[in-house]
Amino acid sequence: MKFDLNLLQQKLVHYFDFGDYLLPQEQAEAEIRQGVSFRGINILILVVAIFIASLGLNVNSTAVIIGAMLISPLMGPIIGIGLAVGVQDFELMKRSLRNLMMATIFSVATSTVYFLISPVNEGHSELLARTSPTIYDVFIGFFGGAAGILAIGSRSKGNVIPGVAIATALMPPLCTVGYGLATFQLKYFFGALYLFFINSVFIACATTLGVRFMKYKVRAFADAQRARRVRRAVTTIAIITMLPAVYLTYTMLRENIFQANCTKFVSEQLNFPDTQVLSYKSSMKGRNRNLTITLVGQAIPVDSLTVALNDKLPLYRLQGTNLRIIQGQNASFDPTKAASSMLRDVYEMNQEKIESQQITIDSLRAVNVYNARNDSIGAVLAPELKVLFPQVKEIAVTRAIVANVEDTRLDTMHLAIIQYSKAMSLAETTRLRNYLEARLQMPSITIVPSNALSHSDKKDKR
Repeated sequence: MKFDLNLLQQKLVHYFDFGDYLLPQEQAEAEIRQGVSFRGINILILVVAIFIASLGLNVNSTAVIIGAMLISPLMGPIIGIGLAVGVQDFELMKRSLRNLMMATIFSVATSTVYFLISPVNEGHSELLARTSPTIYDVFIGFFGGAAGILAIGSRSKGNVIPGVAIATALMPPLCTVGYGLATFQLKYFFGALYLFFINSVFIACATTLGVRFMKYKVRAFADAQRARRVRRAVTTIAIITMLPAVYLTYTMLRENIFQANCTKFVSEQLNFPDTQVLSYKSSMKGRNRNLTITLVGQAIPVDSLTVALNDKLPLYRLQGTNLRIIQGQNASFDPTKAASSMLRDVYEMNQEKIESQQITIDSLRAVNVYNARNDSIGAVLAPELKVLFPQVKEIAVTRAIVANVEDTRLDTMHLAIIQYSKAMSLAETTRLRNYLEARLQMPSITIVPSNALSHSDKKDKR
């Protein structure tokens, strides 16, 4: 079957032919111009929406914030600016800019008043998300604006406009600007204001391109030279707006990679049987990179551990990172300053459990060492006994717990069970005992003669 390129091209053109789906330019423009106006009821709706969005940010409720974005009429003037640039209607541009500025002032003033009287002034995740714009916010604003103008210009709008209002999120940044003013936090103020500016600029740019794409006619009385100046100004503003976002995106990606490398480093290099990682914190500011790790359990020499771990840092692309180790049992670590009471309780319980287990482990180790030493002491002493006391045939050293029958008092007795090849005199026995006490560093040893092995030998011979 021969491949027909022309047929494929016709099919694609057919799928992307939207001529029958577009509204007439006059009808679409009338709808946009109507949304530009900010008078009477529109101002009241905006104020109410700002209060709702501020409440959502205050209680960290995503659902409430989404509701406020659906109510807000902020999109109208921004779409109007894009349309004005596209059709070269400079009067519409002035009106849209003026109304957008008034809407912004009303929004910031309303949110500032709200956060001044609100008893809760803690920054939640929804607030924090509005203070660090990146290049992704540029793309969201641009594609959101593109979807918006295509929906306005089409006969079947569906639920595109509400979706655009949610995606571009114009209301929350303005509320966060008011929060920054009310609490005197410039980071919130400038970060959120920049995010709102990004959304506004790129929604307007996408609208201008959408108008050109749908081939809207420009005003017959438009000044061509003035139109070129406006286009250059819009392009310059868009580029200048984008540059900080690109830098912030680069910084964000570097921080994410650094944090991922720190997580991998901690999980792979800090695995100890009696010591656990309580927490770790990584931070990067410019060229300064820090990794602080808090350990609990059996103390490890910090200097040796730091030297060993520093050698591993380049394997995780963490060279130059300032590594700091905090021991959980260190006096410099105060668990009462932990992030929450729950964390302090967990820390204290773990410490008590670990200390109790360590005491038991140390005791069992001591018993094992003692038993292992006694089990092998005969083999260690054999060469010396062969020279010093040739009458000794076999020896076993052990410890016995003796109970007094009258007062049930317990006492420890060290025994040396010895089988002789021939009898030893009392003086030689005394010298053997002195030798064993000095050699084994035991204060008192009782020598017990034994013929058990010889009896078993006789039974075997029978």
